[in-house]
Amino acid sequence: MPALTKNQKKAQGQIEASKAYRLNEASELVKKVTFTKFDASVDVNIRLGVDPRKANQMVRGIVTLPHGTGKVARVLVLCNPDKEAEAKAAGADFVGLDEYITKIEGGWTDVDVIITQPGIMAKVGRLGRVLGPRGLMPNPKTGTVTDDVAKAVTEVKGGKIDFKVDKFGIVHAGIGRVSFSPKQLEENAVELLQTIVRLKPSAAKGTYIKSIYLSSTMSPGICIEPKSIPGI
Repeated sequence: MPALTKNQKKAQGQIEASKAYRLNEASELVKKVTFTKFDASVDVNIRLGVDPRKANQMVRGIVTLPHGTGKVARVLVLCNPDKEAEAKAAGADFVGLDEYITKIEGGWTDVDVIITQPGIMAKVGRLGRVLGPRGLMPNPKTGTVTDDVAKAVTEVKGGKIDFKVDKFGIVHAGIGRVSFSPKQLEENAVELLQTIVRLKPSAAKGTYIKSIYLSSTMSPGICIEPKSIPGI
């Protein structure tokens, strides 16, 4: 393994490896141990007591973070001509249909979220091999397949994110930036975690929230005590 940099050593020295911090403590600490020159992303990783290989233990959902993510999402709306004006008015970055389908088939995926209408999914479906691996495929469960495209765009621009447990039983999600206040990070994390708790599959047995770690783009992970979070 490569040697730790001076800043990495300094960061690790401020985190007690065997300690589970309260969420409010971790929200303050993650700002102190981040030494990047850019406004790093702050992420939370939640290990769940589920077997994602079983359909009845899959955890997937959407949540609107009260303070947004700090990132301006680039939104593509694939829609019929009669919806183009409202999609643009809502703030969509790219709006159209056939020309964008052709671009995506050619490998273009320079967006964060794709929204489309139910009646267009037959066309969009063939883009699965390109969009699927990048997590960009529109899905009714995440509100990205809808005839109310303006509302969907507004929600995404306002901080709505979707999350899904990975094959290791972990949910990874960005909840803000280092420039956020500790309180903003804490409130965003609570909103996400409470949403995940509400989505607990009935087939999941034993401890549901196994571990929670908070980190920034370049910081070590900070272990969080689940009991310090309201509603957990």
